[in-house]
Amino acid sequence: MKLTIERSLLLKALGHVQSVVERRGTIPILSNVKLEAAADTLYLTATDMDIAIVERTVAAVAEPGKTTVPAQTLYDIIRKLPDGAQVEISRVPDATKLVIRAGNSRFSLATLPVEDFPVMTEGELPFSFSITASECSALIEKTRFAVSTEETRYYLNGIYLHAAENQGVGVLRSVATDGHRLARIEVALPGGAAGMPGVIIPRKTIGEIQKLTQDGLTHIDISLSESKIRFACGNAVLVSKLIDGTFPDYERVIPSQNDKLMELDGKTFTSAVDRVSTIASEKTRGIRLAVAKGKLTLSADSPEHGTATEEIDVTYAADPIEIGFNSRYLLDMMGQIEGDIVQFMLADGTSPALVRDTADVSALYVIMPMRV
Repeated sequence: MKLTIERSLLLKALGHVQSVVERRGTIPILSNVKLEAAADTLYLTATDMDIAIVERTVAAVAEPGKTTVPAQTLYDIIRKLPDGAQVEISRVPDATKLVIRAGNSRFSLATLPVEDFPVMTEGELPFSFSITASECSALIEKTRFAVSTEETRYYLNGIYLHAAENQGVGVLRSVATDGHRLARIEVALPGGAAGMPGVIIPRKTIGEIQKLTQDGLTHIDISLSESKIRFACGNAVLVSKLIDGTFPDYERVIPSQNDKLMELDGKTFTSAVDRVSTIASEKTRGIRLAVAKGKLTLSADSPEHGTATEEIDVTYAADPIEIGFNSRYLLDMMGQIEGDIVQFMLADGTSPALVRDTADVSALYVIMPMRV
């Protein structure tokens, strides 16, 4: 095996695959990345047995071959090489070392037999469709903040992707909730997605796909079954197991009777929440919102820090309401709002709030109140 590759190309490919690798794993081969050189292409593969990613990149291959080396070590080496460096990678047949040269630098890395590297089979994936990279990014980015990290509720540890209907029109919808807040976003239903099973994409897979969508791609091809999902993103292909569980009936927690409308400037509100929450208890992060005609007063108090209040102008004409929220949940949600004006639909001080982004009618958020 012998090849030469430009440092930036190798670094980009390694950046995608190395994060899949389990750094604290007990199986040594799973800490390695498989390198396979063939026909002016270098293929890099990594897996943790739940996710597998293969990325190809252009290389000048003098001698084809394949081996496996520690992923994190190789990534650190390439990351520290100077920009524009030409990296030569070589391995003598039957040798247990991979040699990396760049300028005056030379590294020798231990290898493990490529035959020991596990292969993650895809199986049959009967549903296939394409969406734009921006649609894929929205489906993930605008909901992932609400994914639960509570391992006992494993069925909430991911994004629920499914085909649905909105006012008689087919949509592809992603939903995430941790029981305290809920995020829902939808795009037009792509051809091939009708009839697909609802699937729960694991939290780690979500993070890896989000990295792949940041590379100026135009579209992403998705194939899935009830147990696996495959994303083809430019030069990378990622296959992941799905969470084997039943996502709850989220429609039941989306309020339909909230008749009190508050409209406010999103940036002004976000800044006020951030300032007032400085005083909030670190344990609960609770702040109080008191809304009356034309005014919203935000307040927080804690025995250890003191008190804080701030008043902002809002559009509101209904009866006054006082309601408490976790400030961190509010800030996470506001971080996904694109428009200048945000709508809060309220019922009373003990019912969940429905939040809408005036710049993105496909997005919907629900946040549960808390006692402050």
